[in-house]
Amino acid sequence: MNRLSGKGCAFFLPAALLFLLFYYWPLLVNFGLSFFSWNMVSPNVNFVGLHNYIAILQSPEFYQVVVNTILFVLFLLVFNFVLPYFYSYIMAHILQHGKTVYRSLLFLPSLLSLAVAGILFLWIYNPMAGPINELLKGVGIASPRWFKEPYLVIFTISTIIGWKVFGYNMILLLAAMVSVPREMIEAARLENASDWVIFKQIILPQTSSSAIYVFVITVVFGLQYVMVPVNMLTQGGPDQGSANLVYVIYQYGFVFYQTGKSAAYAMITMMLFALFLGWRSRIADKKVYYEN
Repeated sequence: MNRLSGKGCAFFLPAALLFLLFYYWPLLVNFGLSFFSWNMVSPNVNFVGLHNYIAILQSPEFYQVVVNTILFVLFLLVFNFVLPYFYSYIMAHILQHGKTVYRSLLFLPSLLSLAVAGILFLWIYNPMAGPINELLKGVGIASPRWFKEPYLVIFTISTIIGWKVFGYNMILLLAAMVSVPREMIEAARLENASDWVIFKQIILPQTSSSAIYVFVITVVFGLQYVMVPVNMLTQGGPDQGSANLVYVIYQYGFVFYQTGKSAAYAMITMMLFALFLGWRSRIADKKVYYEN
């Protein structure tokens, strides 16, 4: 038994070393940097204690960025969780013809990079010659400044990420939908249950384990995806109106060269993510259906 245990530890050791080297060690270094003031160039590294954390928590910018982050989460949950859920249900259990074509068309944008998607939507949202501008002009509405208006810019960037990620999340949910036993659905239809009742009483419980996974990656990865279009199109503007917690870490570290403040923002963001994942675990344990 001890010999087998020793072999198991030997197989586990390379992965553990990689985690220590590329995850836990940088995390400890980042935690240490959050107590210093440094611009990544000067040899002078000044210890400031909790000053970076206090400055962040007392700054109005922090609360604006948190509100922006929450709005991004809400928009991304609509575009990349709620809508894919309904579309996957329609394609799995309602649509009778052309399923392969629809799957391919909806999945195709996920093959493009966010940089390409950002450039494409920069043209689509162009207030002078973009297609949306032409449609609005046709009904007598002036095109807004999509990337220059507070809050509207968050919706605009969310549509870029939603268009790119929608197909991938839909495929994940579609796999869960087709695994639901058809006998249950057919039996419900024999009882004259509507599609909404079937979705609520059968589909939601049976696909809840996959749904909670897509929910988590929509929140966690979605906020990371925000950085690319924000960095390309708005640089956090107008007046930090499009910056989220992930982008502001990059901004303070590599634009303002305030490494300590960037590290403190990173630690605060990690703690907020940890709280979110703790809440997710409580929900998953109580309300998620697992077959076995």
